[in-house]
Amino acid sequence: MIREELIRYLDGYLQAFKFKDYAPNGLQVEGKEHISTIITGVTASQALIDAAIEKQADAILVHHGYFWKGEPQVITGMKQKRIKALLEHEINLIGYHLPLDAHPEVGNNVQLGQKLGIEDIKVVDSVSQDLLWSGKLKTPVPADEFQKILVNALGRESLHIGDEKQSIQSIAWCTGGAQDYIDIAAQLGVDAYISGEVSERTFHSAIEQGIHYFSAGHHATERYGIQALGEHLGKQFGLSHQFIDIPNPV
Repeated sequence: MIREELIRYLDGYLQAFKFKDYAPNGLQVEGKEHISTIITGVTASQALIDAAIEKQADAILVHHGYFWKGEPQVITGMKQKRIKALLEHEINLIGYHLPLDAHPEVGNNVQLGQKLGIEDIKVVDSVSQDLLWSGKLKTPVPADEFQKILVNALGRESLHIGDEKQSIQSIAWCTGGAQDYIDIAAQLGVDAYISGEVSERTFHSAIEQGIHYFSAGHHATERYGIQALGEHLGKQFGLSHQFIDIPNPV
């Protein structure tokens, strides 16, 4: 597949033009013109690049790419090594951040909700860029039982704030670093809120507003969107795709 055709398709499919983001969405580092093999992963780390080189991939497709607002503009040190490896092996780096969080089919949020067995999944309209989602469990479960569901689904321990014996059914969530949406979740009247990261202030917000809070890991909550997107491209265009999970406890 021609690189420009793939980027045009991804831009349209993910509606990238709708988002005011913190990094460029789309092609970030140019490589081979023809793409037949894609590696997907959460973050364009050196370990993921090395794996793509070993697999002789034509492109790496990630959620967390490069050139974030506020980061140093010079290409030195770690950034130089990463970009040098991509250029030397002519590997395209393609990244989609908020568009992948929000997508209704392959997005991080809808994929996480499905993985947790949440029903009636829908976006919360009051939050811009479709980043906060809500739904409910088929039947109420004690908070400690829901924490076990999180652990089994994501393969890592999660932090829970709240009475572990209280029942939970209605849930709101946003993957990644979205801990401050807990205040909006509390206003919605849901039983629990899930995000990837947690801050010191999150504890007080949960306790004082009477809402259960689960911090399930930034990396862990954002593994499934990029994987689903890669699988979609494989089916849509016959591309060879492999998701590579670089372990990250954060």
